Amino acid sequence: MARNTIIVWFRQDLRVYDHPALAKAAAEGDAVIPLYIFDDTSAEPWAMGPASRWWLHHSLTALSRDLADLGTPLVVLQGEAREVLPAFCKTVEASAVFTSRMYEPWSAALEKELHSALQTNGTELRRFVGTLLKEPEDVATLSGGSYKVFTPFWRSVSTGGAQRRPIAKPKALPPAKGLPKSANLTDLDLLPTIPDWSGGLQEAWTPGEAGARKRLKSFLAGAIVGYQDQRNRPDVVGTSRLSPHLHFGEVSPATVWQATISGRDAGLHDRDHETFLKELVWREFSAHLLFHFPSLPDAPFRREFSNFPWRASSKALGAWQRGQTGYPIVDAGMRELWGTGWMHNRVRMIVASFLIKDLLVDWRDGEAWFWDTLVDADLASNAAGWQWVAGSGADAAPYFRIFNPVTQGQKFDPDGAYVRKWVPEIARLPKKFLHAPWTAPPEILKEANVMLGKTYPKPIVDHAKARNDALAGYNKVKSARAASAAN
Repeated sequence: MARNTIIVWFRQDLRVYDHPALAKAAAEGDAVIPLYIFDDTSAEPWAMGPASRWWLHHSLTALSRDLADLGTPLVVLQGEAREVLPAFCKTVEASAVFTSRMYEPWSAALEKELHSALQTNGTELRRFVGTLLKEPEDVATLSGGSYKVFTPFWRSVSTGGAQRRPIAKPKALPPAKGLPKSANLTDLDLLPTIPDWSGGLQEAWTPGEAGARKRLKSFLAGAIVGYQDQRNRPDVVGTSRLSPHLHFGEVSPATVWQATISGRDAGLHDRDHETFLKELVWREFSAHLLFHFPSLPDAPFRREFSNFPWRASSKALGAWQRGQTGYPIVDAGMRELWGTGWMHNRVRMIVASFLIKDLLVDWRDGEAWFWDTLVDADLASNAAGWQWVAGSGADAAPYFRIFNPVTQGQKFDPDGAYVRKWVPEIARLPKKFLHAPWTAPPEILKEANVMLGKTYPKPIVDHAKARNDALAGYNKVKSARAASAAN
């Protein structure tokens, strides 16, 4: 091998533009070996769900093409990274491993373990920025602690010094000779076979860096106009849909920030651009929370919620998962998720509130379902989002904020286009009754060919009663907390 062989270990940074580790390796290495290790054991119990695995396959395919254009292949290996990486370093006589830093609990532990193991064998492990705007150690309160409220966190990130500027992709990568055999992507068994349920995902998405950059450009040229108002409307194209591209690192947050700032600085729709930047920083806030509070996916951030009287109901959970609750906006969201691997953010809040506060099902059951079915399943964002709705998280919505699924549908899908698309069995109902079919007179139901309980389910709960039950459960939590504080 070359005198100075550098491995670039790709993980959630599947791109060549604005990749500090790759750029540094290209500048310093006599040979650069891009490496991806498919390790589905280190992250247990949060190993990738089927939707994420589908995305990963296509993202790695795109990355392989991009690296080949730069003059070197992507080496793909399978196994536990703690064993595979040191062994591979020995085989290729690597002087260093460059990688983008990650923040999940298992990733931080793995990086620390590998640093010691590789150093023993004379290989340096160097970590680079790239997956966040700011490193967790660089954002702190005046007292030196971590932020638990979003607004001051936003102020700190947005005004606390200039953001890192994106860097160009390498012009070429010096290849290594005599590389060990790489696994084929098909060997990783990432794609569904029989049945192949991925047709909707293929229609909705273009994984890979080119797809990410095209989506960013399209958003900033179109839907950013009116974003402040339209982002809550699932019936229109009003959001960026960049979340899976950001999760897999096909575009860096620094690139998104800089592109957005350029439009804002030009004096174009300033309010819309700032609102979008806040959404980008919400992602950042979630990652910082996970870094400082690694139990976030598994336990209530506010410990008193550990005593909440959840109902163990597989029947209710199953109806929610299948989009068969009898509440159209909820069912539309769950079917969009199953069909495309994604769900509009406003609808995510509605379906989460329904599961937690109408059905009284533990938020962790919803978190697990989203983890399996979302193409943008991100541990920090998923956990923080579910805890926000549950009222148990940092800077969370108060528990007594309980979404009414009927009025939410009427407000954010006023013409019913979203529900009609995903719940076609009630599509012929007039707008007046679309979000509450059980209120329609029998003759209207008959004319629309809707038979409640047969062609479309009756509501599985009465929202007014369910709301009272949820508040009663919350009052028990408050009473227990008060009693504990008194003792």
